[in-house]
Amino acid sequence: MEKRYVVELSVAERQQLEGLLRQGRASRFRQTRARLLLKADEGAGGPGWTDAKICEAFDLSPSTVLRARKQLVEEGLEAALERKSSPRPDQRVLDGAREARLIAMACGPPPQGHARWTLRLLADRMVVLDHELDHLSHETVRKTLKKTTSSPI
Repeated sequence: MEKRYVVELSVAERQQLEGLLRQGRASRFRQTRARLLLKADEGAGGPGWTDAKICEAFDLSPSTVLRARKQLVEEGLEAALERKSSPRPDQRVLDGAREARLIAMACGPPPQGHARWTLRLLADRMVVLDHELDHLSHETVRKTLKKTTSSPI
């Protein structure tokens, strides 16, 4: 089977990767990627290892090697050495005011017919009281209350 993404590093790129490995200050991810790309290099002076040999030598999956090759060919050396950022942003469901309301509710008396607040009961009550919240997980309530020392739950 013909390789779709052939790695051919220039002399400057090889020197950059070798320098990165020599310094030893790069993250483990960057060092592994650098080693992988150096061994996959099929240009002049490169060993041109097969994907199977790279997988075995560095204990990687074949898809990791393929992704590294693809990223180098399509996006360049720096992109191949960096981790991709998470596609979803860290968006907090509860801001400071909502957290304060949740804590105040948890410290207050439980609703009629209940002996105490449960996480699911607090989550449901927050959704009812706050019109902007469509859904609130009991796990979010747990994490919020765990941050405080006044949690009666």
